Amino acid sequence: MKRYILIAGLAGLVLMVVGAVAYMVTGDMSAPVAGLIWAGVLLSLLFVYVNFPEIRAALTGRSAKYGANAVLMVLVFTVILVIVAMMSMKYKMRLDLTATKRYTLSDQTLKILDSLDRDVEAIAFYRTDERTRQAMEDLLESYASESPRFTYWFVDPDKKPALAEKYGVTSYRTTLLRSGGREERIGYESEEKITNALLKVTRDYMKSVYFLKGHGENSISSDRQDGYKAVKESLEKENFSVKELLLVEEEAVPEDCAVLVVSGPKRNLLPSELDKITAYIDGGGSVLFMLDPGTVPALVDYLGGYGFHVGDDIVIDTLSQVFGANYLVPVVTAYEKDHPITAEFNLMTFFPLARSVAVQPNPEAGIYMLASTGKSSWAETDRKSLEDGKAEFDEDEDRKGPVPLVSVVLVETKVEGAKETPEGERKTYAKLITVGDSDFVSNTHINLAGNRDFFLNIVSWLAEEADLISIRKKQEGITPVILTATQGRLIFWVAVVMPPTLVGIAGLGVFFRKRLEK
Repeated sequence: MKRYILIAGLAGLVLMVVGAVAYMVTGDMSAPVAGLIWAGVLLSLLFVYVNFPEIRAALTGRSAKYGANAVLMVLVFTVILVIVAMMSMKYKMRLDLTATKRYTLSDQTLKILDSLDRDVEAIAFYRTDERTRQAMEDLLESYASESPRFTYWFVDPDKKPALAEKYGVTSYRTTLLRSGGREERIGYESEEKITNALLKVTRDYMKSVYFLKGHGENSISSDRQDGYKAVKESLEKENFSVKELLLVEEEAVPEDCAVLVVSGPKRNLLPSELDKITAYIDGGGSVLFMLDPGTVPALVDYLGGYGFHVGDDIVIDTLSQVFGANYLVPVVTAYEKDHPITAEFNLMTFFPLARSVAVQPNPEAGIYMLASTGKSSWAETDRKSLEDGKAEFDEDEDRKGPVPLVSVVLVETKVEGAKETPEGERKTYAKLITVGDSDFVSNTHINLAGNRDFFLNIVSWLAEEADLISIRKKQEGITPVILTATQGRLIFWVAVVMPPTLVGIAGLGVFFRKRLEK
């Protein structure tokens, strides 16, 4: 009988510990958790009731005096553990020690979460035993820890099929983001996917970016090397509507145009087209010009009227050879730190076959040279020497580096015809940016270093989307741990051989000691 009572007492202790741990982990005194704790308490009380004479004798005997200190230490240690556990539940700290900051949210995601003005709910449909569930939970927890407006919960479609049917979920690993009647679905564990969905459910509008066509520009539907299909996809992920514009057939630039992009025209625009762009600028429009070397002289003259000095040159950079690129692919590491686009931008960018674009800087008027090459570069004006492969810096003819490749100008608008911001305010200025190259975001080059981020930040600033100006999450890759032969052998001996060996030696020691005591 006493044996069963002892088992009951031990079971009661175990149940109370399990119940307490479950409560500390979940933070919810649910019926199952309370049941575990009460069952443990009842079994423990039964043990005390049956063994009360023995317990009283043990507590009043000589051994109790010597065990008091040990009991006190155990109680103090238990109290400390409980306090630490409670504090860890209330005050959470995450530390990402990976080289690529794999478990740290990108700057863009943090800005979007910080600007949330409405509640967002994420519902993740994962089986309880789904091996990728923990990765998704960690990711969603990262979002929730940065904004109280972001909440999430998990549903096992096998255990709650009615909920899966209610939300129209027919496959595992599906996550819904819901806010204000809007809903977006993502199919797997990806910060980029979640953030893009977050933009779509929290934006009340989708701004349009128009790409001019009809003059040999880069096509947003082309997947050729010089195409802009990757640009289109990147902008759509930022919740922009991307369209082409044949301006010669329109009376004016469309009213819904947030940004007009003129990317790499090979032929000059017609005077009537330039007039329409001028009217758009006068009304507070935003335009991005990207001009390749030796092209569209009439458009170059047109931009000169706004203060841009687009050089009839080709930028050469000897530093680019250090990075394995041709010297006709200048590398940019110097950015204007007083402008929102580049204030926190610290990535290299590469511009294949570029021309110089300078302005007379005037920060008070919003005129800046945003990106420039290094001192090892120059703007070469002698094309024949380039063709012969004999280009050298000419102090009288060429411009010594740093050479500006990207410049920005603000133009005062005619207030009576100016466009309105999303807040309903009249714009008092138009935004113009000119880049001396269009290939830097072609399908071939958009993924070079910071090219994609730089272009998207330019468009975001032009479109008045300041919270999208950021460094975006890079594609995750596998980072293998490379060990030398010596390191491999050391890990093998320390982790595989030594533990069982030490246990065996300890066991033999105990065995022979017992033998000697006999």
